Amino acid sequence: MPPTPLSVGNLLSDIPAEVPEELIRTLLATPGVRIERVLSRGHASPEGFWYDQDEAEWVVVLAGAARLRMEGEEPIEMTAGTFVNIPAHRRHRVEWTHPTEVTVWLGVFYANE
Repeated sequence: MPPTPLSVGNLLSDIPAEVPEELIRTLLATPGVRIERVLSRGHASPEGFWYDQDEAEWVVVLAGAARLRMEGEEPIEMTAGTFVNIPAHRRHRVEWTHPTEVTVWLGVFYANE
C-alpha cells in the first residue's frame, strides 16, 4: 500500500463571507475515518428532521456558535471549543447556528464498534 500523501491546510482559512448553503469539505477519508469541515451561517436542520447516522461522530465547533439537540434531551449550546461525541444511530439535529457569523465545525466520523 502506498504511503498516505502529506496534507497541510488551515481549518479557519478560505471561509467565504456569504454561506447561502452549508458548505461541507471532506479533509480526509479512509476506510475507518472521515473528517469534514462544515461551514454554517444561520442554518438549522429542517423542521422534524433528525440525523440517524450509521457512523459515530465526534464534532467540535472551532468558531461561531450552534445549538445541537439529542432526541429526548435538553439542547447543547456550543461555542468555540465545545465538542460532543455522538454514537451511531443517536438521533440528533442542529437547532440553530449563529445568524451573523460563520460557524466552523470539524466532524470526525468513525465506525461505531
